Amino acid sequence: MRHRAFARLTTCVALLLLAATPAGAQQIDIGSGSVVVTVSDLKPGQFIWEPEISPKGPMLLAINLATQRAILFRNGVPIGASTVSTGRTGRETPTGIFTILQKQVEHYSSKYDNAPMPYMQRLTWQGVALHAGHLPGYPASHGCIRLPAGFAKALYGTTALGMTVVITDRPTMPRIGPKQQMFEQSPAVPGPAPAAIEWHPESSPTGPVSIVVSVADQRAVVLRSGLVIGSAAVTVRGPRAGVWAYTLQSIDPQGRQQWLRLRFSSKNNDPGAAVPLEEWQRFDAPADFKREVARIVEPGTTIVVTSDSIHAGAPPSSLTVLEGPGG
Repeated sequence: MRHRAFARLTTCVALLLLAATPAGAQQIDIGSGSVVVTVSDLKPGQFIWEPEISPKGPMLLAINLATQRAILFRNGVPIGASTVSTGRTGRETPTGIFTILQKQVEHYSSKYDNAPMPYMQRLTWQGVALHAGHLPGYPASHGCIRLPAGFAKALYGTTALGMTVVITDRPTMPRIGPKQQMFEQSPAVPGPAPAAIEWHPESSPTGPVSIVVSVADQRAVVLRSGLVIGSAAVTVRGPRAGVWAYTLQSIDPQGRQQWLRLRFSSKNNDPGAAVPLEEWQRFDAPADFKREVARIVEPGTTIVVTSDSIHAGAPPSSLTVLEGPGG
């Protein structure tokens, strides 16, 4: 009991210290600017929170290790951004695609002297999580992603289990994709054999949809609320290095889809040109798979393309892809 009381006291002290950080550690008003443009000017501990820009819909959190920034998208629209502190040298935060596996307002590290981790949102069962913590302006954690206390609390109150989190070290920016059916079967190039399809949507009937395409495996995996509901062989033509992410921004009355390519830079140096149609045409999958996926996608659906393997037991890589519950 004494140990538990001390731990809770430690958490309270930590939260008070976080709340009492210098004046720069606070929420910033974007004024007439935009979230993506303003984030580059944030000082350590500062953040932006403008959820009313896009009040409803599925979300995706993008964390950039190079810029030490995070951007929260809802329906493809940036609604929040923050400075972060990620893993220091020797304890680097892994890059890759994750889902939120567990949430606890009050949590203590089982690896590092029972250290408090307020508003913890677990990304791996090996100890990587989002949580409130000290932000010195550079990578300083044991691998977790530290957030300002105000941002950590607001984010915690908005997210759900299974939400997609992309961690990248490549500076990039948002660009609008074309009004193009991403799952439209190309008549020119036959898709992989129908026998390569697995489809079990009943295993997770509702929740946010994420699709991971592995160039190395030539395979797509569909997740809903963080659980695999389907997969199929895919053909990916041309080189594709690193990690790319897309989110479905809208579907018009004619069923045409507007996709946003998520590129995570804090610098406003991108002209915002439309993604060419040829980009979609590099990906091909069985017609039945495309048809089933088209039935469940909705604004906020995310597609993540990675050059790495997503098979269990694949050769070691710096990329981690969607660690499942209990893994």
